[in-house]
Amino acid sequence: MTQEGSLRDESVTSTLRKSIPLVNYANILTLIRLLLVPIFALTVFGETITSNKWWTAAGIFLIATITDFLDGVIARRFNLVTDFGKIADPIADKALIGTALVALSAQSIVPWWITIVIILREVFITVLRIRVLRHGVIPASRGGKVKTLSQSAAIFFYLLPIEGFAKNLAAPLLYLAVALTVATGIDYVVQARILVSRNRTNL
Repeated sequence: MTQEGSLRDESVTSTLRKSIPLVNYANILTLIRLLLVPIFALTVFGETITSNKWWTAAGIFLIATITDFLDGVIARRFNLVTDFGKIADPIADKALIGTALVALSAQSIVPWWITIVIILREVFITVLRIRVLRHGVIPASRGGKVKTLSQSAAIFFYLLPIEGFAKNLAAPLLYLAVALTVATGIDYVVQARILVSRNRTNL
């Protein structure tokens, strides 16, 4: 495909995206997840963390995680992908996961170094994606989705106030998530450099 044809396709895609209403089911689910974050925080940072509170926190976290899966499926299936969704969706994920990790580290369940590595990476990549917005949107990669899934699964298992199979899976999943967090972070930096370089070349 010629450069002119590629630019024409990007222009058509951009036009179609602008015609998609900002208030749609996918974005509503993303907003619900954002609203669940402070509710989750109030639960896990209460003065006394009882078994019932851990169950409640695990339930809220699971609902928020399900909305993450549903908003992506709905956005793709019904062509409701918007630039807002591409930015707000990962921010909602990072806010939820970051809050959960800080709570688990505060309870001496997850080592602080893991929480710090994950949060610093997420903050850095979020800032990076916002800074390159004028050049284009960096969509979530497959590796990033697997990373989020492994983080979410590990955190959910840690939140459950029970011993056994779930707890035994939590630590390996979390270490896998740390490895993916670092690897996908590097990949996003590479994507950002390519995006900026390509746009400067087209100017």
